[in-house]
Amino acid sequence: MDIILDYVWAFVIGGAFCVVAQILIDKTSLSPARILVGYVVAGVILGAVGLYEPIMDFAGAGASTPLTGFGYVIAKGVKTAVAERGLLGVLGGGLASAAAVISAVLAMSFVAALISKSKPK
Repeated sequence: MDIILDYVWAFVIGGAFCVVAQILIDKTSLSPARILVGYVVAGVILGAVGLYEPIMDFAGAGASTPLTGFGYVIAKGVKTAVAERGLLGVLGGGLASAAAVISAVLAMSFVAALISKSKPK
């Protein structure tokens, strides 16, 4: 029963992120690209001040899958790299921590490009 509750909370929290983004799209003049960037920046800020980790612990994939989770991974990587290498860790810490995510996105994008057929606008 606990695992079902974990899935429910992941769905609820991930859905809440989506609802907020949809409200921003519908009620503001912000473009979807700006909202996505805002989500990444919010994840970085919340991760840097230590507020995103409790959300991750509670919601699991519901908090790690959206773009805020990507921002959190970047902030966590920079924090770790700065602790290990000093100020030079700022330059590569975020990229090193997010390398697996970036690689997966690139691989899946390539597969999607092979499968689908693009259409000119």
